[in-house]
Amino acid sequence: MENFSNETIDTKQLPRFEEVQLTALHPKYSRVVVLNSSIFILLLIIGLASLLYFDSENISNRFAMILGIATVIISMGILFFSILGFKKKAYAFRNHDVIYRSGIIATNTMVVPYNRVQHVALHEGFISRFFGLATVEIFTAGGSSSDVEIPGIAKEEAENIKQLLMGKIQKQL
Repeated sequence: MENFSNETIDTKQLPRFEEVQLTALHPKYSRVVVLNSSIFILLLIIGLASLLYFDSENISNRFAMILGIATVIISMGILFFSILGFKKKAYAFRNHDVIYRSGIIATNTMVVPYNRVQHVALHEGFISRFFGLATVEIFTAGGSSSDVEIPGIAKEEAENIKQLLMGKIQKQL
């Protein structure tokens, strides 16, 4: 029987993921973000305009003006935070894990060891496909949805990443 050992780890000596040089998303992905946000805003405006048009007798001019101003402010906020969110997203693939950082107000950093990866998929949205971009979806054990989605990667590079991850999964079997 092996001797049990439970030594204390000096956490100051552990490698720091914060020091890893992360790769920013493809610059064309900012266009995808802006277009997606613009489509959402356009649908919002069409919905509000329909409401004002079909129920104009019950809505005062003052309320309609306030609603219009609020819509403009909300639309500008959506575009601003979408672009800011794009700039905060980055990723890195290392020998033993993948790192993905996102978040606007609070920064979220996910580190997924390859030995936890069960499945890898590529997703191309309509607008992303137009720009030649894809999303790498990484699934780990125990989840029905992807644990990490890295958008805004050139399709050829995304396919290479998928092959790399699939190779790492095969080595574990």
